[in-house]
Amino acid sequence: MLRIIHLIVLSGFLLSLSVFSNSVSANKLLPVELFSGGVDYDQVTISPTGKYLSLVSEVDGRRNLYILDLKNYQIINTVAFPRNAQVGDYHWVNEERIVLEKQYLRGWTDHPLYYGELFAINADGSRGRYLIGYQGEAAGFTRLRKATAVDGTSYVLDPLIDDEDHLLVYTIPWTSSKEPTTVVYKVNVRSGKRRKIASSPAGLGGFLTDRQGNVRVAMSSQDAINLQVFTRGVENKDWKELELPDGIATLSPIAFDESGKNLYVNASLQGEPSGIFKLNLESGKINKIFQDDTVSPSKLWLDKTTRELYAVELESGYPTFAFIKPKHTLAKRLKGLLGALGGDQVRIVSSTVDNNKSIVYAFSGSNPGAFYLFNGESNELAFLFRARKSIDTKLMAEVKPIDFTTRDGIKVYGYVTLPQGVEHKNLPLVVMPHGGPHGVRDWWEFDPEAQLLANRGIAVLKVNFRGSGGFGASFEQAGFRQWGNKIQKDIIDGTKYLIEQGIADKDNICIMGSSFGGYSALQSSIMEPDLFKCAIGVVGVYDMPMMYEEGDVATRRSGQKYLERVLGENEDVLKAYSPVHNIDKLKAPVLIVHGGDDERAPIEQAESLIDALKAADHPYVYELLEDEGHGFYKPEHRTKYYKKVISFLDEHLEL
Repeated sequence: MLRIIHLIVLSGFLLSLSVFSNSVSANKLLPVELFSGGVDYDQVTISPTGKYLSLVSEVDGRRNLYILDLKNYQIINTVAFPRNAQVGDYHWVNEERIVLEKQYLRGWTDHPLYYGELFAINADGSRGRYLIGYQGEAAGFTRLRKATAVDGTSYVLDPLIDDEDHLLVYTIPWTSSKEPTTVVYKVNVRSGKRRKIASSPAGLGGFLTDRQGNVRVAMSSQDAINLQVFTRGVENKDWKELELPDGIATLSPIAFDESGKNLYVNASLQGEPSGIFKLNLESGKINKIFQDDTVSPSKLWLDKTTRELYAVELESGYPTFAFIKPKHTLAKRLKGLLGALGGDQVRIVSSTVDNNKSIVYAFSGSNPGAFYLFNGESNELAFLFRARKSIDTKLMAEVKPIDFTTRDGIKVYGYVTLPQGVEHKNLPLVVMPHGGPHGVRDWWEFDPEAQLLANRGIAVLKVNFRGSGGFGASFEQAGFRQWGNKIQKDIIDGTKYLIEQGIADKDNICIMGSSFGGYSALQSSIMEPDLFKCAIGVVGVYDMPMMYEEGDVATRRSGQKYLERVLGENEDVLKAYSPVHNIDKLKAPVLIVHGGDDERAPIEQAESLIDALKAADHPYVYELLEDEGHGFYKPEHRTKYYKKVISFLDEHLEL
């Protein structure tokens, strides 16, 4: 039987991670700052043989890497870059060495900037060096020696766990082209010496290696929707575009099998939810391994040592697993963990090479996540710490899956967050459409924004409307050129479903969202002017024709093709779908929140909406966060934004 224990012999650092107060009653209003803070501890990883534990934690606004000796749980090294730099993603490349990204924090951007600099350092802090990047030397990090510069942004492709001396890196060169050809290098993890081994056959190509570390697959897209796949052999290095097997409409590679002759792929036949297939690269024969009728796989779980696919994660409502290799060590472990941590979704996020020890992550709609260490020899699960140390899960609202049928007969899934301590009838409601809209969807997960509103007694509705990802190509494509029509009707139908169920008060509803969700907040309010008492648009787009002229999507050829496909080019339709051209139909007062340096939805989008509201003498409030972009990275900015939202909702909803 699996034993769950708490590690009580931790250092003071780790003890502080797992301590929080249980003294607040479920009905008490919690401070906004509790929800606006970031994740305290993440990227928890165990070293290849289980000697070390590593994690990322934020100190004074910068992310540092901490390495602990698992014999005594003492910190043996901290990687903290000076000044405005911080740690990004990282990888163990052998038992003693880590390769990590160096990011930069700038006041004028919403997220850290990454310029492709990779550093390597030993677990004990020795032999640190600048491995690959645009600088010829590691400015500001005195322990790092010189390395030859690379003019491009580099990422780890494959840590090559069977090769202690090398890893594979792919680089996006800095050229005048917006979509350059990418390059793969084999890099010595100690010296930084590198050798070019592959180039992509198309712009902005991604890559996939086989189990021996050979670069065998390249992937690219000319319209940000359809994927081109190229393959090559171990000896023959010439790329050949993969022709889709008969009956396959879409296909994306996952991993090679042990032989290297077969490729596991995520594929769809006629636009239905995708499934897992095995494709023989020589014969072109394809065999189905698993496919769900409702939803595409949300995550694919592979043994990182053998790259064997052992489980598929699915989520139409609550997340579930389908076990592809039920007798695999990690599959059996996962089944046991699901039983031991009932009520939470469980993921094995890191394991030793022999799979004896694993880092386990458990979360739910009301639980932002907790990390555990599993020991296969003792069959013990040891609690480590919580991802958000200040959140008491007992005080968080329940998140329930829902589904409903739209007015034209499509089944749509979503989630409703229900406040604690009140009867779930005739509640004030905030509808919260997600961004994207294509390829993106809502999940059963902890959302601090929804939890903040629920703590104020407000139910929150999220709808995976047509056009959302995860339910098959046909469902996603059903939202193309329907941004201002059928997508919004799905959101409205979901709102009316909660009214029919008695959950929501029909006279006490607002709508808010970010990015495409901000557009939806305005457009849905225009289409159903008597349904919503207020609308909140955050970093939204409000003028469809402007999308072809302003913003980072429009700067790339693939971005222009994407817009042509999902929006169309009919000027009259684009204006009919644009809130700025339809303010006369709007009744709801509006709150507009925007980042001054937003490149995805430039400030001109917000200014265009404000001009239209002014011309119509329509009530609105505008909040500009000048040094933020497409989303709010700084906790103090999120606090300011959340307080503005709460104040606006207090004014327009009966709470």
